[in-house]
Amino acid sequence: MTPQEYVQQKAAASGSSFYYAFLFLPAPRRAAITAFYAFCREIDDVVDETADAGVASSKLAWWQTEVVQSFAGQPSHPVLQALMPLAADFQIEQRHLLAVIEGCQMDLNQTRYLDYPGLQRYCHLVAGVVGEVAANIFGQTQEQTTQYAHKLGLALQLTNIIRDVGEDALRGRIYLPMNELQQFDVKAHEILKRSESDRFIELMKFQARRAHGLYDEALNLLPQVDRRAQKPGLMMAAIYRALLREIEHDKFRVLRQRTSLTPLRKMWLAWKVQALGRA
Repeated sequence: MTPQEYVQQKAAASGSSFYYAFLFLPAPRRAAITAFYAFCREIDDVVDETADAGVASSKLAWWQTEVVQSFAGQPSHPVLQALMPLAADFQIEQRHLLAVIEGCQMDLNQTRYLDYPGLQRYCHLVAGVVGEVAANIFGQTQEQTTQYAHKLGLALQLTNIIRDVGEDALRGRIYLPMNELQQFDVKAHEILKRSESDRFIELMKFQARRAHGLYDEALNLLPQVDRRAQKPGLMMAAIYRALLREIEHDKFRVLRQRTSLTPLRKMWLAWKVQALGRA
């Protein structure tokens, strides 16, 4: 299997909404975002699929070394063998990949966030930086497009957090800020036991309003001149916002079930953005 085949398989197998946005890109940009996304999946899988935190930490340390060696011209993993020939063309830097690893390291060391600013730091590393790299790959001409990408990355990550509250609880993690749990009189042990309540629903409505506000802010930040190139990001906004609305319609039953969109609906939402040019 070639490195290019490896990253293609890794990206497609994830079943992620991101994959549908990649399909409309020209071949060189599609190859770059597929390789970068495969890297992100590899790093994320270390945390999610390795039960022993010490083993996971060692694996992340290996990846840090691999990134440094790859930018020195010696990639050994197929993901970085696929990514490195494209990195310079699309302004993908060593600091970007190391930031993604740092964000996943936080998952090993931290299972609670005291407040929203603390959560934002985590989201910056695992989503904002990813958005920045993606915007470069898609093609941008304005500095403000980077601000848009970071804001959109935060909105997407908060949508993930809302969707995955129950699954994260099974791993002992709560990404919802602790001071906001207190604000709505929701106890951490209630979330860990996946106990539904009206108080929990009000907390989740608060989180959803914040995410919707971030989508609006992101779309307002995107310069008109870059909108065409940034269509894949707008596709992601359309798909994830539809998911958020589905969760709202389902009355935030996220503690005991995972809400998702069908592949056909994701493709339809992506196609609408491709055809109409807006999220």
